[in-house]
Amino acid sequence: MSRADRLAERVAERELDALLVTELYNLRWLTGFTGTNGLALVGADPDGLRRFATDFRYVEQAAEEVSGFERTRAPQELLEAVRDSLPDDVNRLGFDDAHLTVKQHACLRALVPDDVELVASGGLLERERAIKEPGELERIRAAAALADDALRELLEEGLAGRTERALALALEDAMRRRGASAPSFPSIVAAGAHGALPHAQPRNVPVATGTLVVIDWGALLDGYCSDCTRTLATGELGGEARETYELVLRAQQAALEAVAPGPLGREIDAVAREIIEEAGHGERFGHGLGHGVGLEVHEGPRLSRLGEEALVPGNVVTIEPGVYVPGRFGVRIEDLAVVTGEGHEVFSAFPKELTFVD
Repeated sequence: MSRADRLAERVAERELDALLVTELYNLRWLTGFTGTNGLALVGADPDGLRRFATDFRYVEQAAEEVSGFERTRAPQELLEAVRDSLPDDVNRLGFDDAHLTVKQHACLRALVPDDVELVASGGLLERERAIKEPGELERIRAAAALADDALRELLEEGLAGRTERALALALEDAMRRRGASAPSFPSIVAAGAHGALPHAQPRNVPVATGTLVVIDWGALLDGYCSDCTRTLATGELGGEARETYELVLRAQQAALEAVAPGPLGREIDAVAREIIEEAGHGERFGHGLGHGVGLEVHEGPRLSRLGEEALVPGNVVTIEPGVYVPGRFGVRIEDLAVVTGEGHEVFSAFPKELTFVD
């Protein structure tokens, strides 16, 4: 079944006549289009409406990338294409309220007939994207392997004495030289007390010896992302830092073992959270356990206290508990895994046991 046909089934279930797709990641998943200005209309009938529009800059690109859709050249203000592409029998038109701005909604309302009902339908396509096809899994697996290799190269030159920023740049360069088009997000390298910031930005500050270093990185390869975190040591550690590392590792492994079809995102989150809370560090684990990864580095499903979606085969998720001690250190350990029919497969291959690097 094509992706458009999969989406058509969801459109019919929502009792819509058609869905307007404007968000670029959704558009890429649906049509293969990699440009920056396009939209698609998909009808509920599997043999019905399939129209794609872009402006003159991308007409030739769309001819190469987009198949299975009637292609139309439109003005750069693409919503005008909806007026000309919408069949007369469309009475309920779905749109993505999570991405269409108030201004764009007003424009759309003015462009379509008054008797066409605009129906907020955000998340409909993202739920389809969350279930990865075999080809998508291969791309994510390859991105994770590439990122692992890049970290191994970085560590061959050591950590201590090099600045966080220099390390982050070297890691990203190693990924690009291996074929990544970019890092999947700005790499985090945070040593010592700076590691207590979950989203720390690398500084022009040398990494000291005898400290923990949090490295959170990923590769963007063939349009798909990877995401991994390791916390490394640059020498012998004090007892609290070592104990905290072992606590986070235990929580991470327990939550990872729970990844399988069926549990809700919040239930997986609770596995790690209860272990950390019982150790007295609950207030130092303030973020969710994980998230989906695919075309975007943060997508569904959500593994947090608010995660109400059950895991299903094909979901690719991170498992990344952390403990952050202000002014002292931080520890985060993250794996990337796919939910399989019986359990899960881990894509992250770099060891999780505490690794000492000069």
